[in-house]
Amino acid sequence: MEKLKFKKEINASAEKVWEVLLGVSTYPLWTAVFAAGSTVETDWKKGSKAYFSDGKGHGMVSRIEENIPNQFISIKHLGEFKDGKEDLNKDWGEAFENYTLETVEGKTLLTIDLQISKDWVDYMEKTWPAALEKVAELAE
Repeated sequence: MEKLKFKKEINASAEKVWEVLLGVSTYPLWTAVFAAGSTVETDWKKGSKAYFSDGKGHGMVSRIEENIPNQFISIKHLGEFKDGKEDLNKDWGEAFENYTLETVEGKTLLTIDLQISKDWVDYMEKTWPAALEKVAELAE
């Protein structure tokens, strides 16, 4: 597993950035950078499952490990799903995404910490900066 970190200062409140990150209407807009038609099905509550879909019936099964509104959310990736069927048999280890929002001089510093398979490092290094730009555009 590899650890990656991405940061973006956004000229908006933490509440607004949080709304963009998790909002039903905004989530698909900023995650389109990863996969056009991306959706998520979850209530974002600690302990809840989350289904991150590519819009074609495939995606990741995850669990919300922590949720402190407007400050921090941790998502542990458990496996995949295809055509509505979960496959949790692959060893994903400690694959996670953490989103930390800090208020700094009236702006929000958004930090993304990832622990992912080496296979995904190049892709994430290319796409996360673009995704953060889109989050900023939507929040500002």
